[in-house]
Amino acid sequence: MRVLNLYAGIGGNRKLWPSDCQVVAVEHDREIAAVYKSLFPQDEVIVADAHQYLLDHFKEFDFIWSSPPCPSHSRTNFFLDGRGVNRFPDMTLYQEIIFLKHFFKGRWVVENVVPYYKPLIEPSGIVGRHFFWANFPIKGKGNLNGFQEQRIANVNSNSNRFGFQLLNVESKKKRVMLRNLVDPQIGRSIFDFAFTTERQEVLHGDC
Repeated sequence: MRVLNLYAGIGGNRKLWPSDCQVVAVEHDREIAAVYKSLFPQDEVIVADAHQYLLDHFKEFDFIWSSPPCPSHSRTNFFLDGRGVNRFPDMTLYQEIIFLKHFFKGRWVVENVVPYYKPLIEPSGIVGRHFFWANFPIKGKGNLNGFQEQRIANVNSNSNRFGFQLLNVESKKKRVMLRNLVDPQIGRSIFDFAFTTERQEVLHGDC
């Protein structure tokens, strides 16, 4: 199975995917991409604009996961507004949802934070603080399979989050790498939703 992992970061969503997947990971930051490659040497890692790569290569894959940048959509924009900082939401998110919905023949999912506004397109599912748009059912709301999403209030540069240990990584971006991780158990469960016709586990709890 050919899998495209867009805006890959250091691969939180990818960690528990089946070993027989052929994964192409796209990350625009060369330093972050190098860490991903050290963690998943079997994957093909491409340093490029993920948005453009999707447009150019979507037909080559069976499953696409996209996690476009979330800061312009998050509720922290209320805090920034109080400090006189304002910005438009990045519409890359909705461009990709609309494009995949109409032109991609495989399974796809787009992940982002719960936004500060009513979403322009209703998500397929909600897990913790994240929305998921997909072309397959994601049942219910809350924490996936009872797994409590791990908070990151006090992450420091040497933290172990979701089993990702960056002690040997020399980078000022380590905190960002850890903060942007998708919970691997959520990544695997969403993958299973995409390729399991009947799913016994459901999402429980409130967001």
